[in-house]
Amino acid sequence: MGCNTKYEEWRQRIANSVRGCIDLSREVSDEEIQEMIDSQIVGLGRICGLSLAQRQELGKSIFYSIRKMDILQELIDSNDVTEIMINGTENIFIEKAGHIYEWDKQFDTQDKLEDVIQQIVAKCNRAVNEASPIVDARLENGARVNIVLAPVALNGPIVTIRRFPDKPILMEDLIRFGSITAEAAAELAKLVRAGYNIFISGGTGSGKTTFLNALSHDIPKSERIITIEDAAELQLQGIPNLVRLETRNANAEGAKAITIRDLIKSSLRMRPDRIIVGEVRGSEAIDMLQALNTGHDGSLSTGHANSARDMLSRLETMILMGMELPLAAVRRQIASGVDVIVHLGRLRDKSRRVMEITEIIGFADGEIVTKPVYQFAENGEEKGRVLGSLEKVGALTHTEKLFAAGEDV
Repeated sequence: MGCNTKYEEWRQRIANSVRGCIDLSREVSDEEIQEMIDSQIVGLGRICGLSLAQRQELGKSIFYSIRKMDILQELIDSNDVTEIMINGTENIFIEKAGHIYEWDKQFDTQDKLEDVIQQIVAKCNRAVNEASPIVDARLENGARVNIVLAPVALNGPIVTIRRFPDKPILMEDLIRFGSITAEAAAELAKLVRAGYNIFISGGTGSGKTTFLNALSHDIPKSERIITIEDAAELQLQGIPNLVRLETRNANAEGAKAITIRDLIKSSLRMRPDRIIVGEVRGSEAIDMLQALNTGHDGSLSTGHANSARDMLSRLETMILMGMELPLAAVRRQIASGVDVIVHLGRLRDKSRRVMEITEIIGFADGEIVTKPVYQFAENGEEKGRVLGSLEKVGALTHTEKLFAAGEDV
């Protein structure tokens, strides 16, 4: 049997040997682990005739399996990979530049994959098992993780990792990418500074969190900001008075769940200037709306929807999930609390664009009245890329906050 066919066998043997040599009575550094691995690989190299590059690759692979996230570490460290989708032990798919590819590696056994899963959730002080098979978590680099186990997942543990850029994307970057025009970005910056309540809508993978991060760069640095998320992933920069809150699942030790609703209610007693809710997806919409209507101007949030008008309908539904109110009262509250909706879309060329910026004018005849300020106009296609621009189609109607903040109208 050749050395190439025995590569995995040697990897397992060395990994098990190093694990057996680790002194569990003290904290062993990564450097010590690496030295143990290197000393055994040197001997293997003489026996098997491995090249320097092969020995380095083997050493990195073994170190990842002991101290990191096994075969996933390579993907997590890659700046080009934006999404990692693990379908049990059979397939791993990755997203690069908006396109999905099948990766050529996979977990050898389900036990290995489950070990990595437990390592992820343990670092977030969360738990996932058959009794509680769904959990949201995050990695040390801020990547968002969703895990689904049996009996819900039928083809093995399902792990989806959304990786965010190490360096937050700024509005200047989005302008350069063609996601938004400089004119629209400058107008949104004024609205943020002036304290307009802005809701960002869009489909899965349309860039809502990235856009919210970019918008937050224009929040005055003197303000106190409270962020509320299921799994912390916002990357707000340059705000010294920042409080970050994260939900908690109930656990077997009797600790009760702490929901988005709980955190919003608590945040109102923390003297916030603005509240940023990472995503509104349920009955917490009523608490978010009450915060918007009680003096917390400039608050931001995101939600899943197919258009700005659809986002309003979804908000209505979510509010009614949390409280029984007449529909007219719900719509009046939305019209009073939300000032602007920015809708993002992902086009057929996989590019992410701002599709519309819509102002909420008010409430009349039982309906929420809206007015488009910017709309994306497509101008054809060239070399597979959709051509078009975000065009101004109307002026802002409610300029009172701009005047009060001293912003140019």
